[in-house]
Amino acid sequence: MAPLRRRTTAVLVVGQILGGFGVAIGVALAALLAAEVSGSAGAAGLAVTASVTGTAVLSLPLAALMARHGRRPGLTCGYLIGAVGGLIVVVSATRGWFVPLLAGMLLFGAGSSANLQARFAAADLAPAARRGRAIATVMWAGTLGAVLGPNLAGPAGRSIGAIDGRIPETAGPFVWASGIFLLAAATTHLLLRPDPLLTARSLDAGETAGAGTEPGVPPRTGKSTPVTGERALRRGWDAVISSPTARTALAGVAVVHTAMITIMVMTPVDLAHHGAGIELIGLVISGHIAGMYAFSPVMGRLADRWGGLPLLMGSLGTVAVAAALAGTADGRHTQSAVALFLLGLGWSAGLVAGSALVTDAVPIHTRPAAQGLSDLTMNGCAALGGAVAGPIVSSAGYGTLNAVAAALLLPVAVLALRAAVRRTA
Repeated sequence: MAPLRRRTTAVLVVGQILGGFGVAIGVALAALLAAEVSGSAGAAGLAVTASVTGTAVLSLPLAALMARHGRRPGLTCGYLIGAVGGLIVVVSATRGWFVPLLAGMLLFGAGSSANLQARFAAADLAPAARRGRAIATVMWAGTLGAVLGPNLAGPAGRSIGAIDGRIPETAGPFVWASGIFLLAAATTHLLLRPDPLLTARSLDAGETAGAGTEPGVPPRTGKSTPVTGERALRRGWDAVISSPTARTALAGVAVVHTAMITIMVMTPVDLAHHGAGIELIGLVISGHIAGMYAFSPVMGRLADRWGGLPLLMGSLGTVAVAAALAGTADGRHTQSAVALFLLGLGWSAGLVAGSALVTDAVPIHTRPAAQGLSDLTMNGCAALGGAVAGPIVSSAGYGTLNAVAAALLLPVAVLALRAAVRRTA
């Protein structure tokens, strides 16, 4: 089993690097692209909001696909949809079509959904005592592409513009992103064999892995029952609602992700308002993404050693500090960079802790549905936060936006503290 785990992790790591690169190189300038095409700074946040909405909406169909056929088809399909969305964004930007651009960003979010679901695939074959580290390893793999992506967005845009001058510089990175997503889909489809989820189910059922098949390949178990998105939602809800730990984890992941997206989506606009150029904006976003991914192995070890609930509470506190620093930066770019780094670090702790808690708290046959519900909830809430971020900044300022994001954390901090005290008792 250990060689199979290592091989599965290696394939997921490669896919995560490619997927992280694709997401980051596209999203880095998405807010600026939306502002250019729409002609309104207030609409800048809608592009990232559409992407986050797509990540949320498409998480359940992908989870249903995984529940029926395994991780490999679901991840491959997610990357392919993301590639199509990126091409739609490019065409829409070239034509000056704002609504179709948002539709393309919606589909582009499927690439992010596939990247998020990959962390659960890493946990399928991991023992309970190492699930945090398994999740964190795949998350960490996205560091390279995610950090380099924003810095290469400018050169990528210029390279595409040199080939076709009709494509705006801020849309060029989506051409690269689509190609990278196609490569991630091919890697996953060809190499993620045997499927980790199907193998884990086979082992959980007490079947002998490899009976009558290749070594490590789970035997066929007959015709599967179709699982629709609606059924996946119902199964996920039933699994989460029956577990206090899963409920707390779901709430924690949702508010941490919402606060992160709400602040991050408008930071490039605020930096540009205070005189920062594309290169500086890319550097700040790179630092933010480094905080999101580079320290995830540390978060995984802490989750396995301390437990998910203490790490989740630490995540909430870190994000609150980040919001305070970002909201009071007022043109001090170094302070903004530190704030965005801490924001990414808090997000990393929250996602590792919440993902491990949800996975541990529900039975294996309902895990894909519960995990899909987790991604739906956190990205749905984040999409709402991103949608109101632009109007809040336009009417009340960037500092007020950070204050609102920090206020969201308090109720969940109380809930997590109660859950930790109850578990200790």
